[in-house]
Amino acid sequence: MLRLLSYNIRFGGKGREGLLAEVIRRCNPDLVVLQEASNVDVVQKLSETTELRYWAAKPGHSIAFLSREEVTHYEWHADPALQRAFMEIVVGDLRIYGIHLRATHSNYTERGRMREARALLRCIKEYREGFHVLVGDFNTLAPGELLDMQRLPWRYRVLAMVLGGRVTYRTIQIMLDEKYIDSYRRLNTDHGFTFPTWDPHVRLDYVFAPAAYIDRVRSCEVVTDIPEAAKATDHFPLLAEIEVVDAQLSEGATASL
Repeated sequence: MLRLLSYNIRFGGKGREGLLAEVIRRCNPDLVVLQEASNVDVVQKLSETTELRYWAAKPGHSIAFLSREEVTHYEWHADPALQRAFMEIVVGDLRIYGIHLRATHSNYTERGRMREARALLRCIKEYREGFHVLVGDFNTLAPGELLDMQRLPWRYRVLAMVLGGRVTYRTIQIMLDEKYIDSYRRLNTDHGFTFPTWDPHVRLDYVFAPAAYIDRVRSCEVVTDIPEAAKATDHFPLLAEIEVVDAQLSEGATASL
């Protein structure tokens, strides 16, 4: 099993390295996909303090990773429709795409996220028949989940009203229509709120897998029981256990037949 942690560390994480490292250590992940990890020094320090010795980050890029074992391949991908580059990480026979869609609750930004979702799926079309997951901060709500606008900070309520009033969330439906399964919702019936840590009331973080491979996502949980998590950043981490086949072992077994 690969223990995959998705974690938005907010504004690069500077000054909160100790808290973030403690949350990560207690989750005991094999691979961490970070969002808002724009400070390379912070990612390097997290690698050292969590003993996840393989890592990659790039100045100004949101997505980074920490890994217990060396990954097969990684790279960032940009597209004109994307506000932030997404990251491709290959571990065994699993291809992981680290995602951070644009923020702010409004109909205007939701249309932007819809464009980003379609661009992402277009960018990865070469690999969509294989085993892969899309993981990260999608900054949007799933069908049937509601946002209490009164719980938004005043400036964001005003912005939401200026940009179209009550938000109609449709980005996640694009993923569902393309035969991706929302792993958390498949395995859990509770709200699964991930944001904000001081007043959790929305679920913004997701692990999506193609329907053909969904049984290989064995668990998916929001980590709320670590005291440091409420202080480290504004998102609770999302932890999934995924069945992964070592690609080299698989090739060797096939060659020996």
